[in-house]
Amino acid sequence: MPVELTILSMALMNSMEVIIIILIGVVLIFGVKKIPELARSFGKATSEYEKARIEARMELQHVRNQNSGVVGREKLEVIAEGLGIDYANKDDDELRIAIEAEINKNRGK
Repeated sequence: MPVELTILSMALMNSMEVIIIILIGVVLIFGVKKIPELARSFGKATSEYEKARIEARMELQHVRNQNSGVVGREKLEVIAEGLGIDYANKDDDELRIAIEAEINKNRGK
């Protein structure tokens, strides 16, 4: 157990050294005055990304909600064929009405 703790503490110290070296490099490259501006830019970019992600999720949910109540023509034709309804000269609304009528007629039996 003590060996594992020693290895873990060495790993943490090594990672801290890497972070410190990266921070010193950033300060040398950009300068002390530029770092707050970079942080603001990073914050704005992060918030824009989150907004876009939320907006995309809402748009996807909106599309799913629209399509959940609509049955495609192919599905209507399969249902009509199963019920023995001729669907060749009917549009979608007429086909829906015919399917509902056939289902209601079969319920009454």
